[in-house]
Amino acid sequence: MATNVFINNQQPQPPTLVAVHSNQWSTGICDCCSDLDVCCFACWCFPCFTCSTMSTFGENFCLPLLDMMLSTQPCTPPVSMSMRVAVRSRYGIQEDMTSDCMYATFCNTCSWCQIAREIKRRKQTLTIINAQPAYMGVQQYVMNAELGAVTSQPMISAEVLTSRAM
Repeated sequence: MATNVFINNQQPQPPTLVAVHSNQWSTGICDCCSDLDVCCFACWCFPCFTCSTMSTFGENFCLPLLDMMLSTQPCTPPVSMSMRVAVRSRYGIQEDMTSDCMYATFCNTCSWCQIAREIKRRKQTLTIINAQPAYMGVQQYVMNAELGAVTSQPMISAEVLTSRAM
């Protein structure tokens, strides 16, 4: 049997849970090993990885293949660049187009891994359990036979009913 000991008659307060979505990336550009599933998928089959990430984000599944076709050209991959901008915009991440351009051009695999980790972490549902008791008001439901409708009325004590009858 467990016993609770309170110092100075103070009961411990339940922890307060707050869900905060930061305006920064949840992981850095070089944090590929923080999620090995994402890292391995990107290393073993990069075209499949980019298409899957694009689909998870809700965009056209085949769009990243355009970057693969344009990879012979010395330019910034347009789909990779636009995907970084779209993820930043949707999740309110503060960064600028210059860094998006640099990451998409020179660190494209790491950029896609960061995007995939961000989507994965932001899509996780958060369940908050409140351990504090909550007061629920008492309602009485009355069926109106004429209208066939259910109405909600507050409970009225017997004293109020007798005073109304007089």
